[in-house]
Amino acid sequence: IGNDRTGPWLITCDHAANTIPPTISNGDLGISAYDMNRHIAFDIGAAGVSKRLGELLDAPVVLSNFSRLVIDPNRGEDDPTLLMQLYDGTVIEGNRGMDSTEREKRLNLCYRPYHDELSRLTAQATPDAIYVAIHSFTPQLNARTPRPWEIAILYSERDARYSRKLLERLRCETGLCIGDNEPYHGELAGDSVQRHALDRGRHNTLIEIRNDLIETEAGQARWAALLAEVAGQVKVALNNSE
Repeated sequence: IGNDRTGPWLITCDHAANTIPPTISNGDLGISAYDMNRHIAFDIGAAGVSKRLGELLDAPVVLSNFSRLVIDPNRGEDDPTLLMQLYDGTVIEGNRGMDSTEREKRLNLCYRPYHDELSRLTAQATPDAIYVAIHSFTPQLNARTPRPWEIAILYSERDARYSRKLLERLRCETGLCIGDNEPYHGELAGDSVQRHALDRGRHNTLIEIRNDLIETEAGQARWAALLAEVAGQVKVALNNSE
């Protein structure tokens, strides 16, 4: 979306959709509609935040159009969780016993075209453009303790300059409960940020928002506005410090 936008940003949403292409298992992975609308199938609310953030920052936005249960674009091709068989208590029947032919089919249909587009956009972006990955997380995994964070900033120690400044600014200007590399760590070999930002020496950050806060369009707009304002401030501060 917004391929012709010129703002110094690239917004991505790896887990934007819960769609199963009709050519994959006849459009059915063998789990319920309830599960396909849970966080296991996509990042609830993340697509709406990403689209709105792209508008506010005048930035192109790349969103997946397939479920992470079909294949997870935020994993390396050799990652054992690339094709999930069990996720938060749900067995993904359509992914069990998958052979190499089906795996290659999903890579070619979904995974590789997504990363090809990210590669194209990052290659044409200006050197100072910041790679921003938008995700959401569930307030509580099955049989686990509730997660207190409202938003989290994830990063790799390879280059945490932008993320650390973003985390600091959010803590100073908001009363939010903010995760610092929680509930997940930003160091994930072969993930989208590594491939398209870290390996290219590009400033980056991965933002996780608790999904109950962005289920509605109003919530998505509110969080996108907050992020656009703070992200812009941090970019200016980072530029001034370099």
